[in-house]
Amino acid sequence: MDIGICVPSHVGDIGYIVRAEELGYSHAWCADSQMLWSDCYATLALAADKTSRIHLGTGVAISGTRPPPVNAAGIATINALAPGRTFFGVGAGNTAMRVMGLPPHRIAQFERYLREIGPLLRGDESVVRFDQGDIPIRHVMPDKGFVNFEDPIPMYVSGFGPKSLGLAGRYGDGAVIGTPDSAASMERVWMMLEAGARQDARVLDRASFYTTSLAAMIVLDPGEAVDSDRVKHHCGAMVMASVHYSYDQWRNFGHQPPNHMQEIWEDYTAMLADFPEERLHQRIHAGHNCWVIPEEERFLTRGLIQRTCMVGTRDQLLEQLHDLAGAGLDQVMNLPSFDPRFEVLERVAKDIIPNV
Repeated sequence: MDIGICVPSHVGDIGYIVRAEELGYSHAWCADSQMLWSDCYATLALAADKTSRIHLGTGVAISGTRPPPVNAAGIATINALAPGRTFFGVGAGNTAMRVMGLPPHRIAQFERYLREIGPLLRGDESVVRFDQGDIPIRHVMPDKGFVNFEDPIPMYVSGFGPKSLGLAGRYGDGAVIGTPDSAASMERVWMMLEAGARQDARVLDRASFYTTSLAAMIVLDPGEAVDSDRVKHHCGAMVMASVHYSYDQWRNFGHQPPNHMQEIWEDYTAMLADFPEERLHQRIHAGHNCWVIPEEERFLTRGLIQRTCMVGTRDQLLEQLHDLAGAGLDQVMNLPSFDPRFEVLERVAKDIIPNV
């Protein structure tokens, strides 16, 4: 199994990606949330200039914030800088859109986007829908090194439910998923991917269709509790990001929170009840996947940590990764909290990477 990193894009933190390459991490996924972090393509360009082996790409680019030609040109530019090691992850934008008070693309919109951008990633012509109508578009000057379409740019589609996973199976070269809690859960993911592929009479080759899960992976010290202060510091941001997502689903669609959030739900929703509605979308994502703001620290319960992160001893994590690899998961990309990121990077490289 490959171990990669997910990076809150930061133009001043390229050394993190450089160190990941030195330690043997396979991929660096630069996240695309324009009102949270640096621009992902600027970050990738700097990383491409400072590295030579690690695979670089968007983790994930957002369909609702850039038209297909813009994302295609952006990643093809990175492919000119890092030929043969560039990939394109893409999603509908649950965070990037909601932090601006906008909804992510619906399934039909996202499907059209995937259908339109696929040919553009190959340097081919695509018919793209704009307000003015459907317009044939292609990169008309792909030579002289402006972009690179000669080296393939695989497209990895983010999906978490049956419909979005179906689109990944139908249009993607791989999928970005939540970390399954068991081999059986991974098999259910494969069933949804394959169901989508069958809509185009496509048969997925499990050996070549690349699957990646997002996690916060923390190695416990001997005798350390899952909810120790160190663990909370290292992965608390991922825990709260899952709460932010569930709150958006509840607020926008009336979806009830998962069972493992019931213990904190009443307190959490009460905390936000009096926040001004017109700026609530900004407050919800405060600290998103980087740190935990002080008033949310009380929600880092043992149960939430266990259900939202990969936390265990070295042997426990290796057993879990071995089982998931056997079920067809190709990579875990690790996203720890921001401040202790280098400490986590080194620990996983020491205890996990040599043994997977």
